[in-house]
Amino acid sequence: MGLTGKLIAQIEFKHGGDVLHELIKHKPHHISNMVPHLVQGCDLHEGEFGKVGSKICWTYTHEGKVKKGKQVIEAVEEENKLIKLKLLEGDLMEEYKDFIVTIHVETKGNIDMVSWTLEYEMRNEDVSHPISLLAYFIELTKEIEANH
Repeated sequence: MGLTGKLIAQIEFKHGGDVLHELIKHKPHHISNMVPHLVQGCDLHEGEFGKVGSKICWTYTHEGKVKKGKQVIEAVEEENKLIKLKLLEGDLMEEYKDFIVTIHVETKGNIDMVSWTLEYEMRNEDVSHPISLLAYFIELTKEIEANH
């Protein structure tokens, strides 16, 4: 079994993908107000929200447990409505050597689609692929849309 993987989910966002992109880029700390059962906080540790090199720390609930994750913003592509976040430390680092989350919004016809891409390297063959985390991001997208 390979230790690296990539999972992708794409979901329609009816309230306009620009809304989600701007929320994640400039106001991720507002997400905890919208979906407090999924995200309890997003704190800026260094830099500025939406700027490459900035570091943010999330507190979230996944699989019934409160977890933390510190990420650095690796890329922001405004023209492609893309944000790439690399995990630096946190609960996921116990199972994964490397973990990158990319959020990309694209319009197909009149429909805005949000793509979540998880790229990862597991620490060993006993670690599961993060399928439940991908499901978490799908749920998060639906909940943000419902509460926006």
